[in-house]
Amino acid sequence: MKRRQWLMSLPITLVLVAAGAQAQPSYTVTTAQLQQAVAEKFPMRYPVGGLLDFTLQPPRLRLLPEQNRLGTQMVVDAGGPALSRPTTGNFDVDFALRYEASDQSIRAHKLKVNSLSLSGMPPGPAALLQAYGPSLAEQSLLEVVLHKLQPKDLALADGLGLEPGAITVTARGLVIAFVAKKTL
Repeated sequence: MKRRQWLMSLPITLVLVAAGAQAQPSYTVTTAQLQQAVAEKFPMRYPVGGLLDFTLQPPRLRLLPEQNRLGTQMVVDAGGPALSRPTTGNFDVDFALRYEASDQSIRAHKLKVNSLSLSGMPPGPAALLQAYGPSLAEQSLLEVVLHKLQPKDLALADGLGLEPGAITVTARGLVIAFVAKKTL
């Protein structure tokens, strides 16, 4: 009787094992972890030609799962000899993500400037802002380390011959899939 029950349960067991074998291992980075890591790198100051000084305040990240990207808004403080008085504005960008194996980090990649505006800025400095805005965005966020994986995060995957692969933006954060290591 026991043998018969065992034989009857065998197809179910095989289906469960096969389903588990197809599941791709992954690691999740929460929104809070991302926000904390990015906030530690700010404020950032960027002088422009001795005429303007931009200071980017800590960004507010937003997840864009439908585009598989992250977005951010930052407050920008501007001052310097080209301005009669300091002014504040907003800076909005979004970007893709990539894994950097050399330091096991997740980095901003393929930056897109959505808007950069400062209120009450005179025409001359406003033209400088439009000219240097995209460059300012690339300097401030391109290749910014958003999260570093720790050796303990990678130990099991490494032992199984896996490494970080695709990064997917979800409503809860980032899901980093593990794939078979590339052989040289």
